[in-house]
Amino acid sequence: MKYLLQIDFPYSGPFGDKFFESMQELAKDIADENGLVYKLWTENEETQEAGGIYVFDNLDDANRYLAKHTERLESFGFTDIKSKTFKINEALSKITKASF
Repeated sequence: MKYLLQIDFPYSGPFGDKFFESMQELAKDIADENGLVYKLWTENEETQEAGGIYVFDNLDDANRYLAKHTERLESFGFTDIKSKTFKINEALSKITKASF
């Protein structure tokens, strides 16, 4: 069973290529997280938000990562961090082109 974790928070930039340049080391660190299948990085310059969509192999790793990343974001000065966790219906998701 896989789980989706959604995290977002107010973010004033940088965006686009500068976001990529500034977050490469963090991305490499996140890539080594236990249970992580993948992360999609999200950003919206118009609404001044950023975050990510994560897929984990299990709920324990998703919850552990949420606690770790929330603490990390708060240490960077971010507030109003929002999150949601969902169980993924893999059978239906595969019909609509998901790959895990």
